[in-house]
Amino acid sequence: MAHNEAVDVVLVGAGIMSATLAVLLKELDPSLTLEVVELMDSGAAESSNPWNNAGTGHAGLCELNYTPQAADGSIDIKKAVHINTQFEVSKQFWSYMTKKGTFGSSTSFISPVPHLSFVQGEDGVSFLKARFEAMHKHHAFSAMEYTEDKAKLAEWMPLMMAGRPADEPIAATRVMKGTDVNFGALTNQLLKHLSSTPDAQVKYCKRVTGLTRKGQGWSVSIKDVNTGNTREVDAKFVFLGAGGAALPLLQMSGVEESKGFGGFPVSGQWLRCDNPQVVKHHQAKVYSQAAVGSPPMSVPHLDTRVVDGKTSLLFGPYAGFTTKFLKHGSFMDLPLSVRAANIGPMLAVARDNMDLTKYLVSEVMQSMEQRLESLRRFYPEAKAEDWRLEVAGQRVQIIKKDAKKGGVLQFGTELVSSKDGSLAALLGASPGASVTVSIMLDLIERCFPEKARTEWAAKLNEIFPAREKALETDAQLYERINSANNESLELVKTSSETESIA
Repeated sequence: MAHNEAVDVVLVGAGIMSATLAVLLKELDPSLTLEVVELMDSGAAESSNPWNNAGTGHAGLCELNYTPQAADGSIDIKKAVHINTQFEVSKQFWSYMTKKGTFGSSTSFISPVPHLSFVQGEDGVSFLKARFEAMHKHHAFSAMEYTEDKAKLAEWMPLMMAGRPADEPIAATRVMKGTDVNFGALTNQLLKHLSSTPDAQVKYCKRVTGLTRKGQGWSVSIKDVNTGNTREVDAKFVFLGAGGAALPLLQMSGVEESKGFGGFPVSGQWLRCDNPQVVKHHQAKVYSQAAVGSPPMSVPHLDTRVVDGKTSLLFGPYAGFTTKFLKHGSFMDLPLSVRAANIGPMLAVARDNMDLTKYLVSEVMQSMEQRLESLRRFYPEAKAEDWRLEVAGQRVQIIKKDAKKGGVLQFGTELVSSKDGSLAALLGASPGASVTVSIMLDLIERCFPEKARTEWAAKLNEIFPAREKALETDAQLYERINSANNESLELVKTSSETESIA
């Protein structure tokens, strides 16, 4: 009988999560043997693709749903601070890789773009003012500016101010040090680098058809979708980073920790503008508030996107519903994910989220003219001929057990790992890609605790001189790390460049 192939690590899915984890593990232990398997014929073909995600470089600078307002009017900034420091951890990893000299340029995947929050109406203005007062006292947001002045707003966001009623109460905050991240380009850069290292392979057009316990690890059945050939690979550790497909794969593994999880797929669409005459008047990412009764995923934003050196604008998102777990998936994905252990939580979520269901149905039924009406609340002079519909990636929101309600719908990401640390899966969506590095560090500390504390500790400290908790509380450390990251990622002009311009 032929022996199975054997590797240390199998990673399922060639998106930003698997690419980041694989490269990080190889930095910590170059002797590890790794295989990434991907169903599509290229990396970053699903949620990591630049047109399939918001690409914000989520840093809590402009996303208003990260700073909820309490009944007494106070603003809770904890989540925004945490996401901001997580993004700084991501930047530390990208800076480290860029400095290696063998990784390629950071300018191919990250660009400086100001981040703005924009509100309309008296209630919106009072909320944004209170948010600004709470945030700019924290060192992570000390550079934030606030204005209600129409002339200044016209400087900050000229496209959005032309044609607007003079008496409309509006306000905005701005942080100049925001970014736009092309996670597709970053993912493929990571995969290319990984493929150049010894004992690491990335294999495309491969479907995982089986996950079976084998000793301390797993036997992974992998089918070639072109030839139909199947091979068995023994792995000590398996990571399921396949976006929406991670849930069915986690269920396939049968680990106890998978029980009770369900998935709620939400599709998305954008309006996209490539007209350079329009694009040049909007150099910012501008986030606003979701309409009353709408879910957090519906927060409207008008984004500058830099993809392969070309600048476009995206407006949305417009939500939709399909039973697929991946953009290129099957309509049977949702029904096939129902199990005895998760049907209770899924039914409870269906019962408690009728408003969300109605919202998704209404979004699906929208005409192009109705979508343009939403855009014109942001950009009053928008012309239909400048915009076209772009279908975004699938997001599978997490459904999990809840003692009181039976089940809850969770908007976020969740790392699920087996008790013995031999298998882990990432479920959920936003802020996702922007905080990938923090999530993967959490995975390493959870699944490889002994190595993280001992033989990998020195390398981890070299790559990550400051982690989230320290960055949240130490203003001088934050400023030092932030400045170093921004310089090595070419997000700011160096002093010598500034002198040469002068």
